[in-house]
Amino acid sequence: MNAGTAKKIWLVAGEDSGDQLGAKLMRALIALSDRPIAFGGVGGEAMIAQGFPSLFPIDDVAVMGYLPVLARLRTLMRRIRQTVEGVVAAQPDILVIIDSPGFTHAVASRVRKAMPDLPIVDYVSPSVWAWRPWRAAGMRPFIDHVLALLPFEPEAHRRLNGPACTYVGHPLIERLAELRPGPGEAAARESRPPTLLVLPGSRRSEIERLMPVFGATLKLLTERLGPVDAVLPAVSRHRALIERLTIPWEAPVRLVHGEPGKYASFRRARAALAASGTVTLELALAGVPMVVAYKVSRLEEVVARRLIQVPTIVLPNLILGQNAMPEFIQAECTAPRLADALAPLLSGGPQRDAQVQALERIDDLMRLPCGDDPSRSAARIVLGTTRRGVAAIA
Repeated sequence: MNAGTAKKIWLVAGEDSGDQLGAKLMRALIALSDRPIAFGGVGGEAMIAQGFPSLFPIDDVAVMGYLPVLARLRTLMRRIRQTVEGVVAAQPDILVIIDSPGFTHAVASRVRKAMPDLPIVDYVSPSVWAWRPWRAAGMRPFIDHVLALLPFEPEAHRRLNGPACTYVGHPLIERLAELRPGPGEAAARESRPPTLLVLPGSRRSEIERLMPVFGATLKLLTERLGPVDAVLPAVSRHRALIERLTIPWEAPVRLVHGEPGKYASFRRARAALAASGTVTLELALAGVPMVVAYKVSRLEEVVARRLIQVPTIVLPNLILGQNAMPEFIQAECTAPRLADALAPLLSGGPQRDAQVQALERIDDLMRLPCGDDPSRSAARIVLGTTRRGVAAIA
């Protein structure tokens, strides 16, 4: 293959977050490649905006939860077959699947049977370190390399006999300038009344379960500490639900909308009350001490207790290797407990100081050794992966 021949790279994403990663990966691949790249596969709006020719709308496969998957099973199976047939017909140089393992792993395992020599890279490790750890070894027959977003994941795959795995960095690292306060904003973190972020999650079920207890927690805090500037960055698609659920709250809360408003509030916040999820990593990188809460249905709780393998569900705690951020789950997720944990973070003292010191370690633990950004780090491995599925990592 001469220098002018295009390299064929197929990318397969299954939901919006994977689409965002895919678009950044495309830009990095184009920037680093020594020859043109012909893309193909499945992507969403962000990838299409980069000139990506998606086989079908990503919404056809962006489904989460057992019941929604069952309801659209025929469509999902048809799209899996279509994707596999597209890969086989295109004969690409490499296949990169991006997150959404329910869809992308079904594609990858079928492609491996049809094209045993095609390198397959998995961008975003499934949470094998948290639950269903046997999935790691189960990936080895059809995944050559995993690109991990969290620094502890390569060791988890090694321990669980998973595929080769390299930490390439979390995309939030690329947004530190938006998360970190400037001098004026840092001063605002010490002002009165203190700003408290209220983050009840991004899914409807999370919001419905946590909003009442978060409202009761805010009431207790204002009774104990006086006025609190409570700010709730509302998820756009659930704006009406959030507005309705704040009506009974006895303490005032300000709703902000859109990502710029969200990150502006992060840069001024003194503490946060947050649902478990990626937002806790955003808070950690922003240097905001937090209390983490979570509630699921009784059935989900029974299943989770049998399958979850980690001592904490808080991402910064997992990265730090210590439970620095307190978490309150299920029966422990009550307004009095949350208020007791939040009060010292707002007023100051040893508990706040300990969290701030722990959060300062996050930077070193998540920093990439080569100084690359995550997209370029991932692209280097993709471009260095050979026909035998071996990545030439500098």
